[in-house]
Amino acid sequence: MRLTIIETGLPPEPLRADWPTYPVMFEELISQVDDGFTYETCSVVTGDAFPDPATLDGVLHTGSAFGVYDDVAWMPELMDFIRETAAANVPQFGICFGHQAMAEALGGRAQKSDKGWGLGRHEYETPHRPDWMASGPERFTLAVSHQDQVTAIPDGAKVTASSDFCEYAGIAYAGSPSASFQGHPEFDAGFCSALHESRRALIGDELVDAALDSFAKPLTRAPVAQWMADFFRAHRKS
Repeated sequence: MRLTIIETGLPPEPLRADWPTYPVMFEELISQVDDGFTYETCSVVTGDAFPDPATLDGVLHTGSAFGVYDDVAWMPELMDFIRETAAANVPQFGICFGHQAMAEALGGRAQKSDKGWGLGRHEYETPHRPDWMASGPERFTLAVSHQDQVTAIPDGAKVTASSDFCEYAGIAYAGSPSASFQGHPEFDAGFCSALHESRRALIGDELVDAALDSFAKPLTRAPVAQWMADFFRAHRKS
C-alpha cells in the first residue's frame, strides 16, 4: 500500500541539519511496526501541486507551524483536497496541524486555544476505540507542541483521544475513512526537546523546562504507529 504524505511544514531552520523531515520521520515510525507500505511525499509547503485523490491509496497529513486560519496560498487548496479525499473514500490520517486541518475541512472548528502552549509529554484517554484501535493501551502518551486546538468536531465524529488540556485530541470522522490525532507519534523525545529549545525565547523558560522534564517518562509511540498502520490496512481500497 502506498502512503502519500502531504508535507505542510518543515522543522525549524536550526534543526534541519541534524534531524530528518517530517515525512521521513513518519516513514521510519510506521516501518518499525509494518514494513508493507511504500511512501511518496507531496510537499505543498515548498510548492508541489496537490495530487488527484482518486489516484491515491492512502494520505497522511503532517504537522506544521501554520494554523488553519493563516493566509497562505495552499491553505484553501488543502481544505478542498481533504474534502475531495474523503468524498473519494481514500483513507486519510492527520497529525497535529493535519488533525486541525481535517477537523476544519470536514465541518469542525480549529483555532488558537486560550489554554496556551501544549508542550512535552501529554497523556490521553481513549473514550471511543474504532476497530483499528481495538488493541493497544487504553491510555497513551505522545510528544506535543501546539497552541491551536480543535474546539468543535464535525457532526457524527467520535473522540478517540482526550485529555484535560485537549478535549478533542483524537477524532474518527463519520462518512469517510478519516481519522486524526493532535499528538506527534513521529516525534521522539530527542527531537521534541530540540524543538522546544529552538522556541525557548518565544515560549519562555518555565514552560520549556517543564516540558523537557516531562520526557523523563516514556512515550507510547509504537502502539500509536500500529494504530495508524491498522487504520490504513482496515480501509484499504480493494
